[in-house]
Amino acid sequence: APESLMQALEDLDYLAALDNDGNLSEFGIIMSEFPLDPQLSKSILASCEFECVDEMLTIAAMVTAPNCFLHAPPGTEEIALTCWRKFSHPAGDHFTLINVFNAFKEASANSASQYYSNEKWCRDYFLSCSALRMAEIIRAELVEIMKRIELPISEPDFGSKENILSIKKSLLSGYFMHIARDVDGSGNYLMLTHRQVAQLHPFSSYYNTRRIPEWVLFHEFSISEDNSIRVVSEISPDLFVELVPQYYFSNLPPSESKDILQEVINHLSPVSTMKEEQK
Repeated sequence: APESLMQALEDLDYLAALDNDGNLSEFGIIMSEFPLDPQLSKSILASCEFECVDEMLTIAAMVTAPNCFLHAPPGTEEIALTCWRKFSHPAGDHFTLINVFNAFKEASANSASQYYSNEKWCRDYFLSCSALRMAEIIRAELVEIMKRIELPISEPDFGSKENILSIKKSLLSGYFMHIARDVDGSGNYLMLTHRQVAQLHPFSSYYNTRRIPEWVLFHEFSISEDNSIRVVSEISPDLFVELVPQYYFSNLPPSESKDILQEVINHLSPVSTMKEEQK
């Protein structure tokens, strides 16, 4: 549809993948080397700058592979939730996926009979073994692409405060269009771009917990699953305004959330804001 095509071009423009003539920019050409959504490609390239490539490649593989969390059989839902909480990371679902992937790799390394151990380990934790194996394959392919186009792969540093902040910056560099805010404190998230209200997906590590973050970055929005946002991690308004392109922010529809973000911008750079108003 023409509207979809125009939206796609606009998104590529926001991601700096197009030049002034509408052709792929140099940055866009590098992005196109990855068989991924443009937002994900942008996040991987940003991770080179923020030195968290190892972790970002794992996230990219996990969100590209099928969902690794299995629907628990009736009567075992609480057991499944208890198992998944062992991987839960306070920073959000993207970080939880890294924990799941690393635990799966560790289970593989520690097993004498890999096939049996992987299958049993996954069953014990209500995880899809085929999905995690697919994530391994995708990640290996992404590593090969990074090497082929001679991009640096930073050393793993998952868990440090600096690393967590760097991952959030990398994600925001690509997914600044996927931001939502809890407008009433009960998990009703209003998406900044499309002004739709959504709830957390049941597989989210924040689901059914007391701690519901106000501002989140989400991987995808699903209408078919009761208007839910999937793979959600907490962000701060300060971090968002630091990394969002100004022309994207100015095109956002008016909302209370936008007003709050504008106040953050004014607070962070009052002098430059005054100059803009004078212009």
